[in-house]
Amino acid sequence: MKTIFMLVFPDLLLLDMSGPLEVFSIANRYLPAEDHYRIVTVGSEPGGLRASNGVVVHADLTLAQASEPCDLLLVPGGPGAYDRHMPQVLAWLQEAVQRADCYGSICTGAFILGEAGLLDGRRVTTHWHYTERLIKRFPKALVETDHIHLQDGKLLTSGGVTAGIDMALAVVARDHGKKVAQDVAKVLLVLMKRQGGQAQFSPLMNTLAGPETLLNRVQNQVLEQLEEPFTVERMATLANMSARHFSRLFAREMGMTPMEFLQNARIDRARSLLEITDLPLKTIAYKSGFGSVRHMRQLFNARLGLTPVQYREQFS
Repeated sequence: MKTIFMLVFPDLLLLDMSGPLEVFSIANRYLPAEDHYRIVTVGSEPGGLRASNGVVVHADLTLAQASEPCDLLLVPGGPGAYDRHMPQVLAWLQEAVQRADCYGSICTGAFILGEAGLLDGRRVTTHWHYTERLIKRFPKALVETDHIHLQDGKLLTSGGVTAGIDMALAVVARDHGKKVAQDVAKVLLVLMKRQGGQAQFSPLMNTLAGPETLLNRVQNQVLEQLEEPFTVERMATLANMSARHFSRLFAREMGMTPMEFLQNARIDRARSLLEITDLPLKTIAYKSGFGSVRHMRQLFNARLGLTPVQYREQFS
């Protein structure tokens, strides 16, 4: 029997906790009693703890009572994970992970592990919306942005919300084989392995602010005429610069090359049209500036790990 500790704290995201725990609970239906998962919730403080959706959770154990070894220790995310400072939790985690075979986080639970110093030098991921914040707060962590879930030694981390289910299914497959994990996935009506990574959900570009700088003005003009052919030379002309100087300045200020910006903008435009319209692929390719469906398909595969048709099916 394997023991799973799930940390519970105020303002946690309830699905981060309940999703993975349902995977392990359903897995028990397919396992002999001696192989069952034993699920234990550990509260950051005594009494009821209110999740971000208002549901009150009563944990099985307090931090002081949770002193035994465990096979897997998980930390969910939620506003409490990145907005609260919980020194008692950090101290407990630093000791508890030494007694755990594996430990990890769901979504923004990575922030709690980071505060405990458990991400330094490790490959980790979190929800795409919070990766930049995680990188800034924990510069010693090796944050990767496109994984649904990721393992580095004893450490498991996952992307946002339902990615915790994907990670839990991977744990079940590791512990008891792919067949059991597939049976659990069928009960939950989820896929054992999703096509593509988090990039298919996150915009490749942030929304641009108003035309406050020369480069922003160029970007906004490109976005307004995205269906037209653009080259570095044409963008440089809009800025009244040489192509070489423009490319260097753009890369330094924007963190990407002008052509990377152009490709990202076109992919995001196509994604939006695939999500909310029934336009033919040829029309979408034209409106997004790809020129051809073939070119659009090549870039989608390279950046998102799936074709435009596969992407559209996810939103139909």
